Amino acid sequence: MADSTAPTDLSDLPEPSGEQPSGCLAGDSGLLPAELRAWMHLLAAAGAVEQQLRARVKDALGISHDEFLIVCLLADQPGGGLRMTRIAELLGRPKTRLTYQVACLQHAGLVTKGSVCGDRRGIEVTLTEKARRLLNDASPPLAHAITDAVTRALGPEQRAALCGLLPGIADDDQQPAESPDRSAP
Repeated sequence: MADSTAPTDLSDLPEPSGEQPSGCLAGDSGLLPAELRAWMHLLAAAGAVEQQLRARVKDALGISHDEFLIVCLLADQPGGGLRMTRIAELLGRPKTRLTYQVACLQHAGLVTKGSVCGDRRGIEVTLTEKARRLLNDASPPLAHAITDAVTRALGPEQRAALCGLLPGIADDDQQPAESPDRSAP
C-alpha cells in the first residue's frame, strides 16, 4: 500500500439517517448496527490521520510512524519513561517488534534504556532532551495536520455517527456533571 498524505475518502461509508430515542443512530442502510458503523467511521478517521502524519513525521523527526507513537507515549508520561512491557500493552505491539523500534529510537538518540529499580529484568525507556526538543518543534504542524485530516475525513453526519459507539452519550450530555452513579441502569 502506497503512502499518501491525502485524507481518506469516507464517502463509501454509509451515512446515518437519523437518531433513535436511545441516542444511537438509526438507518437500515446496511447490515451494520449504529455502533459498528460508528466504529468504521472512527477507524477511517484514524487512517486519515495516519496518512497525514506518516510523511510529516519522517520529515520532521526522521522516524517511522510506529516509532513516533512510542515517542508520544513517552512524552505524555510525567517522568518521561515507561517500561517496555507497558509500551507494548498500550500500543498492542509484540514485544519483539517493540524491541526493534526502541533500538532504532535509541540509535537516533531519541530514547535511553535502563533497568527498572528493584526489577533487574524490567527495562524502562525514557525520552532524551534531543527528542523533547524535536517533538516540541514538530508538534504544532503535526497537530494541525491531525485537525485537518479529521476535519476532512469526518463530516457532521459521520461525527454524529460516532455517538453510536456510546449509545448513552447523547443522554449524558443532557445530565448535569454532578449526576450520581452513571453506571446504574
